[in-house]
Amino acid sequence: MAIVSSARLPSLPFAPPPPPTPKTLILVTRRSLISWATAIVSSSSSSSLLPSSAASSPLPPPAAGFFEIPASGGVKALDLRVGAGATPVDGDQVAIHYYGRLAAKQGWRFDSTYDHKDEMGDHVPFLFVVGSGNVISGIQAAVKSMKVGGIRRAIIPPSQGYRNTSQEPIPPNFFDRQRLFTTIFNPTRLANGEGSTLGTLIFDIELVSIRHP
Repeated sequence: MAIVSSARLPSLPFAPPPPPTPKTLILVTRRSLISWATAIVSSSSSSSLLPSSAASSPLPPPAAGFFEIPASGGVKALDLRVGAGATPVDGDQVAIHYYGRLAAKQGWRFDSTYDHKDEMGDHVPFLFVVGSGNVISGIQAAVKSMKVGGIRRAIIPPSQGYRNTSQEPIPPNFFDRQRLFTTIFNPTRLANGEGSTLGTLIFDIELVSIRHP
């Protein structure tokens, strides 16, 4: 298989945004989650998503607010940078970097590809085949309408997030994995009707490359 398009990999991880104060974080409705995520966008430095060598060319401010991705089941996205490369289709293998957070834990970061390194110390992107069904639906929906080189923030509702503990991406750290799944699938809180907020995810995603089969 040949790489048809690729983007330069950042050398630094996504910088964690400052945690919101308890007074401003009210995880009750999807609307409040979107408002909180929008606040993160305005309070986080967009240039922190780029390597230090690109500091002279920081990301421009988002051109528009969050929008709902068509036929995504309610996934909302904000393009922090629009890519200039190809767009993937079903059957393509894509490489992405991501920074995943759990809204029910005040934006706790449960996993990031920038924590995954090979024997040379290089960051290892996450690979998956678009349309394979192995990855949570919200990530697939977000990536399918991106272009290589783009960076997108996606708010993924529980219905498009983790539906079981075998869906990828799975945090490699046991304690992070346990905390993530015991929160999302907490039977007591689900019985109390909190399912609409427990599994809401926020992912920063960079589409690095595409390989056609």
